Parts: sequence; C-alpha cells; structure tokens
Amino acid sequence: MSEVRLVSVWKVFGGFTAVKDMDLYVGDGEFMILLGPSGCGKTTTLRMIAGLEEPTRGQIYIGDKLVADPERDVFVPPKDRDVAMVFQSYALYPHMTVYDNIAFPLKLRKVHKDEIDKRVREVAEMLGLTELLHRKPRELSGGQRQRVALGRAIVRRPRVFLMDEPLSNLDAKLRVKMRAELKRLQRQLGVTTIYVTHDQVEAMTMGDRVAVINAGQLQQVGTPEEVYDRPANTFVAGFIGSPPMNFLEGTLTEDGFVDFGDFRLKLLPDQFEVLRESNLVGKTVTFGIRPEDIHDALFAQVKIPGENMVTADVDIIENLGSEKIVHLHVGALRFLGVFRSDSRVREGQRIDVVFGMQKAHIFEKGSGKAIF
Repeated sequence: MSEVRLVSVWKVFGGFTAVKDMDLYVGDGEFMILLGPSGCGKTTTLRMIAGLEEPTRGQIYIGDKLVADPERDVFVPPKDRDVAMVFQSYALYPHMTVYDNIAFPLKLRKVHKDEIDKRVREVAEMLGLTELLHRKPRELSGGQRQRVALGRAIVRRPRVFLMDEPLSNLDAKLRVKMRAELKRLQRQLGVTTIYVTHDQVEAMTMGDRVAVINAGQLQQVGTPEEVYDRPANTFVAGFIGSPPMNFLEGTLTEDGFVDFGDFRLKLLPDQFEVLRESNLVGKTVTFGIRPEDIHDALFAQVKIPGENMVTADVDIIENLGSEKIVHLHVGALRFLGVFRSDSRVREGQRIDVVFGMQKAHIFEKGSGKAIF
C-alpha cells in the first residue's frame, strides 16, 4: 500500500509558520492536487513528504511506515522513502543524453546494465521518447524535456510521485496537452501522486481530489465537483472557478429575501429555512453566486421580476467566442455574468439579468464559513 498520511503537521521557519496543523490523507493510487496561491505552504508540504524538509511537529507516514516524527526523533532520509519528485525546472543533466538522464537513478542504485536498458526503453516507449534517446536536453523542446523528467521518475518505479508545478514553464497550448498526458499516465501506472499547483484549471481537470490550502492551513479537501459546488468558505469559493464567484453583502429579511440596498433577491424556501434555523434572519451575510449562474434574461427559462430578475447596467464585455463575460453593476454593486455567445448585449446598455437562485451560496460574514 502506498497511501500518504500527514497527522497534525507543522512547519515553522524562525517566526514564520509555513504549514499549520495539516491533516491530510492520500489514498493508494490516488491523484491528489495541492492547490493554493503562491506562498500558501503547498510546496513546503510536498518537500516534507519527500524528506527535503523536516516537520517542526507532527507525523508523516508513507504506507504503514512512519517517515517523520520530531517528537520520536524519526526522520527517514529522502533516498529511503521510495518517492520520486518532478520539479518545475526539470533538473536534467545537460551533458547527458536522454537515455542517460532516464537511466541515471538506476545506475545510482547499481541496477544491472541489461535491466537498466530494458526499463529505460519501456519508459521511452510509454512517453514517446524512443526516437530522442540519443539527444541532449538542449536539442529538445520544453514538452520533450518535461517528458524526460517524468521518465526519470517513472523508471525508478517508486511508491509515490511528487510533482511540484511541473507544467508551469510550458506555453498554454502545450500545458493543455501535457495535462491530459499526465492524467493518462497516472491512470496507467496507478502510482499514488501528489501534485502541487496554483492553477485551479489544472487542479480541476487532473485531480481525483483537491486539497485547497491558504496561509499554511488546509481549507477543504474534496473531489473537483465538491470544492466547486459546495465550497467550505469564501476563500475556496473565490479561488475555485474562472471567472471567480461574485460576493455581495446583504441582509436577510423576514420575508425570505436578501436585501442588498439597490435590489433584493428571493431565496428558495429550503434555503431560507436553513438560514432561519441558523438564526441569521435580520443579520448581514455574504451572498455568493458564480458568474455562469447569472443569465441574460432573454434566454432564462424562469424569470420573476422582483424575485430573481433585476435590471443592471453593462460596463464591459469580454467576448471569448463560445461565451461572453459581462461586467455589470446595479448602483454601487458590481458583479460578473457569463452569457451565451448569441446574446445581443452591448456595452452601455441597461438589461434585465436573472440570478439562478438554486445555485446561490450564503456565507457567514466575518468567518466566511459556508452555510450552504
């Protein structure tokens, strides 16, 4: 078994806490994404799993083996953890051929020459590198170098792959291609994989589950669908999704509306009941709704003026071809909508927009915790 467990893991550098009380379980064969903004602690977490950093407190297990626990003076060095790490920089040896770069970790382990040749050629075939084995890294494209770095990790047949933003140096088109290749490869190999990225598109398209981290703390762990549809707080809701979720502050009224001052929206009966039971009626909350759930009223099936439909002014339109991102405002309140490509909306126009209230979210003001 190659599951990975972090139990109450902390990492403190001087007076700065990089990782705070991290509890995380990665199942055998799972593709787990560590997602968050730069400086949130995701790479530090990965380096502690690899053995490149020692935790300040807590325990790390790989399989059933305890590999780090400062209180028990346990620290298994990286070479004995049976993990392979792929870096953003590829870290290839420029004077070696592709063949020798892939073979290098096996040579260090003094694997027999015939076995090395067999495994290198198997990996090269898997990654489409067979015709490039005689080349040096300087003769390769960015995507080819990335595949060589992956090959060097795969050839070891480790228990766990650790990947630190491996696609960030590639151009946008190649990044899309490599996302699919990496996911296909991980499925084929079935190796437990922990992948660090700040790109939420990578996270949503590649991972079995996503662990969202902010300021060293784990915010939510779930499938891509769970963190998108049921975010745990305003940070997760705002970080996942492009364009990001709209947040508007409003007051819950006795008659089941959220009152924003310039307009009101009527909650669904079951939503209002949840808020009543939470004793939030009459209080200010944060209302969240994704831009794709705000529609041009001309195309909306259910539109009720004064309940889910309001009149808004159009500021800017970003035409993406397949859809339009529309910047709107009602009085001082500004929000985004994603309209169909055939919407006739124009900048400077006043239009009716419909809020898909079944997709609305309510968060506690202050803590940011999701109510629903």
